[in-house]
Amino acid sequence: MFERLAFAEIQQLLSWSPAVALLGARQIGKTTLAKQVAHSFPDAIYLDLETPQARARLLNPELFFQANRQRLIVLDEVQHMPEIFSVLRGEIDHDRRNGRFLILGSASFQLLQQSQSLAGRLTLVDMAPLLLSEVYTDFPSIQTHWLRGGFPNSFSAPSDAASWHWRDSFVRHFLDTDLPALGIQVNPELMRRFWRMTAHLHGQLFNASSIAASLGLSAPTIARYLDHLVQSLMLRKLEPFHANLGKRLVKSPKIYVRDSGLLHYLLGIREVNDLLGHPQTGASWEGFCIEQICNHAPLGSQVSFYRTAAGAELDVVVETGQQRLGFEVKFSSVPKVTKGFWQACDDVNVDAAYVLAPVQETWSMTDTVHVISPIQLPTLLKRYSS
Repeated sequence: MFERLAFAEIQQLLSWSPAVALLGARQIGKTTLAKQVAHSFPDAIYLDLETPQARARLLNPELFFQANRQRLIVLDEVQHMPEIFSVLRGEIDHDRRNGRFLILGSASFQLLQQSQSLAGRLTLVDMAPLLLSEVYTDFPSIQTHWLRGGFPNSFSAPSDAASWHWRDSFVRHFLDTDLPALGIQVNPELMRRFWRMTAHLHGQLFNASSIAASLGLSAPTIARYLDHLVQSLMLRKLEPFHANLGKRLVKSPKIYVRDSGLLHYLLGIREVNDLLGHPQTGASWEGFCIEQICNHAPLGSQVSFYRTAAGAELDVVVETGQQRLGFEVKFSSVPKVTKGFWQACDDVNVDAAYVLAPVQETWSMTDTVHVISPIQLPTLLKRYSS
C-alpha cells in the first residue's frame, strides 16, 4: 500500500465539487485509491461497471441515484457505461451537493468527450503511476523506481525479471484489449512498432513525416497514433516555450514515454547494468525527471521546453503565477552545463534554475542556479504554489 499524493487532492475536490473524475491508465492504482477515499465517507457505494452485477444495479440509474443522494457513489471503469453521463448531468443539476460522485476511467478521446457534457459539474484529475516521492526510502530506491517505472505491480515485483514479465503482459493487453475497449481502432502490431519507435525517439522533437516514412504510413495516421497514446497517458507531448523574444524558436513538440519502466521495456533494457550502459541512458533519466516535475508542478502551471536555432536550450520551463523556473537534467554526479543553458536562462528570464542530477548532496553554481536531486522537487515546487 502506497500513500498516493492524489488522495488528499481528491478529498479536497470532493469537499467543493459534486463530482470528481479520476483518469489514468489501467493498473496504476486508481481502484485502490478510490476505495481508500470511499472509506473516509460514511456508507459510500462502490460499483465496478466492468461487472454485470454492478451494471444490473444501474438498470434504472435515475432511481438508484435518487435513493442514494446522501452517499458518495464510486463508479469504476465508467467507460463501460457511457450513457451514464447524461443521467449524471440531470441528477447533479437536481441536487448539487458536494461529494456525490467519484468517477474512475481510463483516459481516452471517447471518455473525455463524454465528460464534456458535465462541464461545470465535474472536476478532472489525471493520475500518474507511482511517483518517486511516493516510493522513496533511500538513495538506491531512486534507481529501482527509474528502472522498473511506477506501475505498482512492476515496481513491487520480487525481481527485475518478474517486473519485466509484468510489463510485457501489460503492453500486450494494452494493445490487444485496452485500446479497442476505449473505442480506439488501430492495428495492434503497427501501434506496437510506432510505440517502440517513440521509445527510440524519447526526448527528441516529434517529426510525423519522418516516422511515417520509416513505418510506411501516412503522416496523418502517425499523428493520430500519437494522439491515441497521449490521450491514454502512455506518451507525453511537451510543447515548446512560446514568447516574443526575437529569437528563432523550435516549434515542434518533444515526445516522451511517460513511464520509465515501459520505456525500458520498449528499448529492451532488463536490468540496471543494461540501463547504465545504454545509448538512451541520458534521455531516459531526462524523461524520468520531467515526469516528476510535471506531476509536482503547482496547479495551473505551464510546463514547456525552450530551444532556439542558435543552440540555447532548457529542458523544462515551468511558469507558475508571475514566476519562471528553468530545469536542466543531467545524468552525472558532477553535472556541467553548457553555454546554451546560460543563454536560455537569460532569454527566458528565469527567476531560478535547477540542474536535476543523481546526487546525494546539493550545491549552488550561482545564487540562482542550484544542483539538486529529483527527490527534492516536491518541496521545491510547493514553495512556488500560490
